[in-house]
Amino acid sequence: MKPSLTVQTIAAAALVAALLLLPAYSSLTGNIFILTLFTRIVILALAAVSLNLIMGYGGMMSFGHAAYLGIGGYAIGILAQEGIGSGYAQFAVALAASAVFALVIGALSLRTRGVYFIMITLAFAQMAYYVASGLARYGGDDGLTIYKRSDFGGLINLSDRVQFYYLCLACLLAVVFLIWRIVNSRFGLVVQGLRSNEQRMQAIGFASKRYKLVCFVIAGTLCGLAGALLANNTDFVSPAVMYWTRSGDLMVMVILGGMGTLFGPVVGAVVYLVLEELLSQLTEYWALIMGPLLLLVVLFGRGGIMGLLGRLNRG
Repeated sequence: MKPSLTVQTIAAAALVAALLLLPAYSSLTGNIFILTLFTRIVILALAAVSLNLIMGYGGMMSFGHAAYLGIGGYAIGILAQEGIGSGYAQFAVALAASAVFALVIGALSLRTRGVYFIMITLAFAQMAYYVASGLARYGGDDGLTIYKRSDFGGLINLSDRVQFYYLCLACLLAVVFLIWRIVNSRFGLVVQGLRSNEQRMQAIGFASKRYKLVCFVIAGTLCGLAGALLANNTDFVSPAVMYWTRSGDLMVMVILGGMGTLFGPVVGAVVYLVLEELLSQLTEYWALIMGPLLLLVVLFGRGGIMGLLGRLNRG
């Protein structure tokens, strides 16, 4: 697919440029908080992008996607607690654990459809939440403090705010590129075809469950990467990170930005979390303001923010 100059691509390019220049702005103004805030935003945008792969392109409405955030985070925290500080080992385990969990959950969940699929993914995520809550050795309900960030042997220092921010941003852009390659490959086209008309694709001869399962595992693994980064960012991981409300937040980011669009989840994550931060500074009842705003976007902005930009492009 050849990129075309549209309002959407201009907006995406402007957002990427702003994210790249953010550390320079933070350094010039002395505003360290904005760098800390956008590090979190970039990490959660990565999680939203991974959810968009199955929800936007695959039509699989998973309400338990935040479980992989917790699995990736706990892999980092548990290994650090046990004296394994190598970032290579920690991130490898985080990705592998997320992939295995996604494989098991996907193999069982994909036997169902519609609301049953939503509920079973939610149920498995809640199971993971309660298992993490019961890990008394690793903090239980109180969570697990990570006293030392992942060590990459001097290649990159995760304790340096700027280096860590650029690592998170590089991971986000790499995942966006990977998903662009996937959705425009033969595999991705089959997955999108299954979203549109699964029975017809099966009649042609495609093994629908296998394609969906592979897509589900890829999305879970990428979200596990976000979880590993999030644990390093906060120096802490708790069961709350995989609670169902966090999965709801990720779904809102995807829908707000534009489900089934490449940069939509990134835009949605930035808008949602910046609004959340600004409104929470104005009032403790910020959710009463955020709710109607999101409702207006859903009602009048079909396709989310990227959909609105697309209609502007068409005049």
